[in-house]
Amino acid sequence: MSKIDNLKVGLITLLIGSACSGSLSGGVGTLELRANGEDFVREGFTSKDGWYITFDHVYAEVKDAIAYQTDPPFNPDTDVEISSQADVQLLDSARIDMAEGDDTAEPILVEQVQTAPGRYNALSWKLTAEDSPSLVLIGTATRDGETLPFEIAMNPSLQFVCGDFVGEARKGLLKAGEVADVEATFHFDHLFGDVDLAADDVLNRGALGFDPFAALAQEGSVTVTPDRLENQLTDVEKNQLAYIYESLGHVGEGHCRAEDI
Repeated sequence: MSKIDNLKVGLITLLIGSACSGSLSGGVGTLELRANGEDFVREGFTSKDGWYITFDHVYAEVKDAIAYQTDPPFNPDTDVEISSQADVQLLDSARIDMAEGDDTAEPILVEQVQTAPGRYNALSWKLTAEDSPSLVLIGTATRDGETLPFEIAMNPSLQFVCGDFVGEARKGLLKAGEVADVEATFHFDHLFGDVDLAADDVLNRGALGFDPFAALAQEGSVTVTPDRLENQLTDVEKNQLAYIYESLGHVGEGHCRAEDI
């Protein structure tokens, strides 16, 4: 073989190697877990009952986050369990403040792991805590000249089992040597509702609004614990709140199934 032929072979080998390094097979990539409370918690919004709500902190205790490669794709509305070809543990435990950053902030980076390439198209995580509330909302609500600082502590204990991310672009497509992310999304508008939607919109019909919390105010502020919610909300409100907890977890706009822990 001539020197020119050897050069051609070497060049072809180099090109093939370069192509493979960006493929979905072989090597490792970096998979990120991100958490997103959406613009509602970063920018503030008006509840279905007219309270303008801003957040200083929205703390969530997230545990045991696992990303999966599934085939066929997992559908949380119909499938009993995830049929995983491969999975990776992304997180043991973290206390995440969903209100970090301004309205231009990216979803919060929780953890990064080195793992095999592939399409990570399912995600599960737990919202739970042993010694403290699993969800704490701190901020201010204002309506008709009345301002109520609030600290609302709740203690749902749920596992969310989710399918593929639904949004402007797919997530979880990891190539060797590159970075991809999966996202745990929290829909806090399901708790308070949204004045910009019709009163009979399904989200507003299911939401509590802020009035039930304002009714618990003492000396010009709202400070409630899980026990106070259990003892002072009506049975209808408590049932509504339990349903809201189950609907908090998403992957973008993609659905999750909530399972009691």
